[in-house]
Amino acid sequence: MTDAPPPAPPGRTALDPLVGSRVALRHHIGERDGRPLFTDAVGTLSDGGVRDGVATVVVATRRGDVVVARDAVVAVREVPPAVPRRAPWTDVARLQNLCADAWPALVDRPLGAWRLRAAAGFSGRANAAVAIGDPGVGTAAALSILHGFAEEHGIVPRVLAPAGSPWSRAVRAEGWVPDAGYEPGPEVSTQVAACEALASDAPLDVSDEPGDDWWDLALGSSPTPAQRHVLTSGGGRIAHLGFGRTGDLSGVVRLAVVDDHLHVARLAVAPSARRRGTGTALVTGAARWGLERGARWLVLQVSTANPAGLAFWASLGATEHHRYHYLVPA
Repeated sequence: MTDAPPPAPPGRTALDPLVGSRVALRHHIGERDGRPLFTDAVGTLSDGGVRDGVATVVVATRRGDVVVARDAVVAVREVPPAVPRRAPWTDVARLQNLCADAWPALVDRPLGAWRLRAAAGFSGRANAAVAIGDPGVGTAAALSILHGFAEEHGIVPRVLAPAGSPWSRAVRAEGWVPDAGYEPGPEVSTQVAACEALASDAPLDVSDEPGDDWWDLALGSSPTPAQRHVLTSGGGRIAHLGFGRTGDLSGVVRLAVVDDHLHVARLAVAPSARRRGTGTALVTGAARWGLERGARWLVLQVSTANPAGLAFWASLGATEHHRYHYLVPA
């Protein structure tokens, strides 16, 4: 807050071109000892319309919206986007464990706070040690145990750890490196969105057991026992929407409510139903279904090497919570 003499007001012609941009906006808030007082608001600028006969603008700051009378604005300038704030590691650990619960492996063996998981090679998430917290035996010993677990279940020894986390750093200090050969990409973005903001009233068919047409669209083949287990157990539900032009399903998705989160996975749209809003309808219908079952947040995991997927979720308002990666022996 300052009491410097006011510069000339920027006027409508200076404010309107910055609507939708992130700005630093200085405005007059009163007087003290006969001298004007000013303060600044930093955030995204929008037109506030007329309120109580006064033309206004709104600055969406991190602490909430600040409504400012246009004639109180004395200076405004565009500023760079805010640096995203990383979620606390306790929140990252909770969400990563919720996602693991929603994507059940055939084997899920605790090792301290770690989880050794195997599912006959189906998906990285179900065939890696989720390294969250203290394994209870030291990192080197935990990795040695993981080698034995992987050999026992015929999978590659692999660690799933939040990128940049102390758990990732501890594993990398033992000589493990990011898995460059992992097909989905080097990092996976865990994203969240509010169910209430997404939910629509469109009906979504949800069942416990998928039919052959669901498997064909979701996997391109009949499921293996491991695939069937991961996708249909642990509270998982199978959802689909409508029918395409050939009479087949137009889109499918796999849903699971864990605690206050709705986990969304295996979203697939038939070629004949693409670019017709099918994917969006699946997600918004899923959000309604989750909301009715106590879920407040929708969570999904998408590879950072999938720009189309990232763009789709961004268009629905999903935001990144954290990223994770896979580490393997050098």
